[in-house]
Amino acid sequence: MLHDKFVVEERYMEPRARKALYRTAVLLVVAGLVLFLATLISVLRKDGLASADDEQTQWLVSIRSEPMTTAMIIVAIVFGPVAMPVVVFVVTATWVIVAKHAWRPVLLAGAMLTGVGLAQVISRSVGRPRPPVELMLFGADYTFSFPSGHVLGASNFLLITTFLVFSRHKNPKAAVLSFIVAAACVVLTTVCRLYLGYHWVSDAIASVSLSLVVLGGVIALDTWRTARVPGEDVTGDWSVVEPAGTSESGAAEGAGDGQEI
Repeated sequence: MLHDKFVVEERYMEPRARKALYRTAVLLVVAGLVLFLATLISVLRKDGLASADDEQTQWLVSIRSEPMTTAMIIVAIVFGPVAMPVVVFVVTATWVIVAKHAWRPVLLAGAMLTGVGLAQVISRSVGRPRPPVELMLFGADYTFSFPSGHVLGASNFLLITTFLVFSRHKNPKAAVLSFIVAAACVVLTTVCRLYLGYHWVSDAIASVSLSLVVLGGVIALDTWRTARVPGEDVTGDWSVVEPAGTSESGAAEGAGDGQEI
């Protein structure tokens, strides 16, 4: 039973579809790294993107209102350091329990831990101060500002979960819609952190760029481990072939009513 849980279910797809996944992964990693490095350099030099941080923060302060502040505090609680880890743990643990194979929830957990590690190492290495405490609307925070751990965590969870779920479904419209919803939630979380006065805009840009790198890494690893083209064999004792047919769109079709979430 335990062996079955950690067997990786491999899926067949057309060669062009697998190449498209690898290309997407490379583009995400490269774009994320370039954007992150450009942002980091501007923060260290206090020019470029970072030069507009103070002006953008002052503008956000100028548009504050009581109803909007209340709404942003609710968003901050939902995606905050208390609720968000609980959500991630519950989703991951439930997925491991109910899924036939644990590859995808374990991959999600690993990606989330990678994001946490990156945020901690980078923030301590850069040591950038947050905006002034008097601008913070939900309690003082004296930790480092760059990058935003809230934005990075929310972005990783939303985007990676969306990929891991819909990469197994042959429904491109649902996948596109889900990614749009996930991206909208990332934007909302970003605006929330900026509005409440806890981060500079460049902090959020760095977080999203790091999330693109992590997402690209997940896509590449998942494709390497699970995606097979017709004629290829499964890789070993810890693998099993998907029991249904193949998907021509790059997301393998599941086993009918028994399709794994």
